[in-house]
Amino acid sequence: MGFLNKIFNSNTTPKEEKVLPWIALTSIDQLSDIEQKSKDKTQTIFKHSTRCGISRMVMSQFVDAFDIDANIDLYYLDLLNYREVSNETGYKFQVLHESPQLLIIKNGVVVTHASHGAINEVDLSKFV
Repeated sequence: MGFLNKIFNSNTTPKEEKVLPWIALTSIDQLSDIEQKSKDKTQTIFKHSTRCGISRMVMSQFVDAFDIDANIDLYYLDLLNYREVSNETGYKFQVLHESPQLLIIKNGVVVTHASHGAINEVDLSKFV
């Protein structure tokens, strides 16, 4: 494989991986904190299924497009490991569950949400 990489990738350098300031959403108690914090700062929740190819693709596109300097808190919810948190998120913020899904919360309520490819069409700067 090294030989083929040298032939086909001789002029390319490895792409630097972008790391977002994710906050793990692992507890139902955090939802009240998110609601409270949203009164001062936009909160986002990215619901992700680690076994879904579409979710992985959308997550990758979201990470690539995300402005690191955006003044928002960015929560990551692993749906498979924290199903009860995902369910409670839907109840608390009155949003039907989908995966992947992005929720944007301001002043205690979801001001917009999107799922699948529509996630990458959301202009986060409108909500900061």
